[in-house]
Amino acid sequence: MAAPDSVGVQSGGDDATISRQQWKWSVLAAMASYLDAGSIVALGAGLTLFQAELGLSSFGVGALAAIGPNAIGCAIGAFIGGRLGDKLGRKRIYKWDLLVYAVGILLIAFAVDPAMLFVGTFVVGVAVGADVPTSLALVGEFAPAKGRGRLIGLTQVAWSLGPVVVLLLALALSPIGLLGTRIVFLHLALVALVTWALRRGMVESARWTAAAGRARSAGDQVAALFRGPNLRALAWTASIYTFWGLAAGTAGIFTPYVVETLGAGTQAAGVALSCAGFVITIFSTVFVFMRFNDRSYRTRRMMWGIGAVFQVAAYAIFLVLPFTVPVVVANVVLWGIGASLAGEPTYKVFSQELFPTMLRGTAQGFTFGVARTLLGIWSFFVPVLAAVEIGPVALLLTVFLLISGVIGFFWMPDTVGKSLEQIEAERATA
Repeated sequence: MAAPDSVGVQSGGDDATISRQQWKWSVLAAMASYLDAGSIVALGAGLTLFQAELGLSSFGVGALAAIGPNAIGCAIGAFIGGRLGDKLGRKRIYKWDLLVYAVGILLIAFAVDPAMLFVGTFVVGVAVGADVPTSLALVGEFAPAKGRGRLIGLTQVAWSLGPVVVLLLALALSPIGLLGTRIVFLHLALVALVTWALRRGMVESARWTAAAGRARSAGDQVAALFRGPNLRALAWTASIYTFWGLAAGTAGIFTPYVVETLGAGTQAAGVALSCAGFVITIFSTVFVFMRFNDRSYRTRRMMWGIGAVFQVAAYAIFLVLPFTVPVVVANVVLWGIGASLAGEPTYKVFSQELFPTMLRGTAQGFTFGVARTLLGIWSFFVPVLAAVEIGPVALLLTVFLLISGVIGFFWMPDTVGKSLEQIEAERATA
């Protein structure tokens, strides 16, 4: 077992007890998810307002979604930040990227022309992309073996809480139009700066420090990511997250836009429906995922299977029922529960468990980046397709979720309750 770090957090073992310090660090690391999802949904909630104010076409709306925190900008940040987090340390990345994020958010908040809006959106995307894989690696590395699901689950609660706060603010401020959207973005800048200040007291991952010392004489090992068990793990995590992410990204940024564009409700109604979905996800994550994910392999697979069925049903109903508010409500409920059980929380857990320490950030940055890049390409077409009818979008998302669900269920590795060192040793001899 590795030595404990400066606050007594063990770097291994099978203890299920989580200390107050571990919860605190997890909250600070989880703020990357809060700011990531918050910026995605803030942009989505104000998309039609920015479109009207700045004269954006449907293509412009898709391009804006494609280059930001929901897609390509985030992908670039993840590719770079994940690798640098492995080479230079977790702390060096998450210590500074939130300042970059705040600059991008301020550009959006005060945008008076499309150029400011597009540049700010891209900068925000790069910043959150760099932060997410490094912060998650940090949580995975100080979490106890039988508590990783709970602490990683906490980051997903933050991912859902960000949109809830953003959407409630957007709903309350909707009477003042675009000014309300600008205020929402200013709130994100403030949260980023406060989080940056609090993170300055965090220490480097003890696991990374030990692994970096051993790796200095071995040279760059990134090629090892693309062979053997690492390649299999990379293909599995990339597959489940990419296909799931296409649906999640669409739900996160386009629900208010699609609801209003297709006449199922007002902009405020679209915002309220999105908010309800994230609240459902929070409760499901806290009371189901965080409670049972570390229990057993069988439990993990059962949760994934149930969640996958819920998510497929969420979009399949648009193929047989009219696009009305009650049907959208059913979609929101099914998606909110399913996403907590067979979506990003599970991907995050396995992204920490399946890769060695010096490749953990690189691997997650790669899969996160691939998923967001494809989502960016997809985002170009969603407004155009949805402006005509919901059917083509719903059919494609149903197929994507079915693929993710099947791959996740039938090829899920058994890593529950094992230390990261034990998992690495087992996979090296597999």
